[in-house]
Amino acid sequence: MRFIDAPNGVCYVRSNRIALPHGFSTRIGGVSALPHTASLNLAFGRGDDDAVVLANLDRFTDAVGLPAEVISLPQIHSADVRVVGEADRGLGYQRPADVSCDGYVTAARGVAIGVKTADCVPILLADETAGVIGALHAGWRGTVAGIAQAGVGKMVALGADPARIVAAIGPSIGPCCYMVGDDFAAAVAASPCADLCLPHLARRDGHLFADLPAMNTAILRAAGLRADNIDASGLCTCCDTARFYSHRASHGQRGTMLSAIALPKGD
Repeated sequence: MRFIDAPNGVCYVRSNRIALPHGFSTRIGGVSALPHTASLNLAFGRGDDDAVVLANLDRFTDAVGLPAEVISLPQIHSADVRVVGEADRGLGYQRPADVSCDGYVTAARGVAIGVKTADCVPILLADETAGVIGALHAGWRGTVAGIAQAGVGKMVALGADPARIVAAIGPSIGPCCYMVGDDFAAAVAASPCADLCLPHLARRDGHLFADLPAMNTAILRAAGLRADNIDASGLCTCCDTARFYSHRASHGQRGTMLSAIALPKGD
């Protein structure tokens, strides 16, 4: 993956493995003026006026080359993935939403889907041959509940082939910073993906640390993705608060990033 500095001042992260319009936002290049949301906050309810968030969305989508009406519903740390289409454009941003979920798949061209994060793991998925894409918000609860597997399954139902799906795992809190408790380990052990996730808990200096990107990589591999089709950024949001919002580093006083993808409309 690489950082892209767009002409409008927005900085975002892009995977070298996906040719479709997509990007993982940073906190750089927006118009939010509050100290904790400066400057590219992309979520309502963090202190910015709604108009500021929508202005930031316009800046981000313009930089990445995405449709402005991104679908991004309220998130609930679940493994719920929804199939969306043209009729859902703008839900959660330009249009209010009365439903929640943590992932989307679509085969509709010109429809942008996105997930919001500030330490959780954003995953963008694409089978460019089939014309099917996905976007997943994998917090620890969604991770161990198997949202990555659910997302792949929904894509397959739309015609995707797991062997062709490319997964880009964006910036998130890394195993360097994600210290957890024994209650976390117990919850993982009782989860549907325990066998895949438990190997990615490690003790250092008497503390337990979790590697969420590695957990999701293992789940994606079990869902049929090839190892060379999984592009993990290796960027830690908690380590680099100059470029990313981090819920843990800021003790909850922060903005929110957006990771989004779309299939071009075509001719």
